[in-house]
Amino acid sequence: MSRVSFLLMIAVMASALYLVRTQYESRSLTTEIDRATSLARNLETENDRLDVERRAQATPLRVEKLAREQLHMRTITPAITQYATVQGAASEEVRP
Repeated sequence: MSRVSFLLMIAVMASALYLVRTQYESRSLTTEIDRATSLARNLETENDRLDVERRAQATPLRVEKLAREQLHMRTITPAITQYATVQGAASEEVRP
């Protein structure tokens, strides 16, 4: 009877050690999932912030201001409009 008791005691101890190891791995994986979720949330928040910033950079008023200041552009007026014509094409259209 002592052999059976000894084998059962070893089986119970092995089962207990396996249970402890499994719980430790489970807790480790849960912690890793929480970290990954937190990182994903932070990245999503930063992405939203960058989207808002990108939209703010592309407003028509800002683009016009940059065009005036950095590129020295000005708005179109009839006084500064220049028309280009092709020499040969205009004379061919007039001939019947």
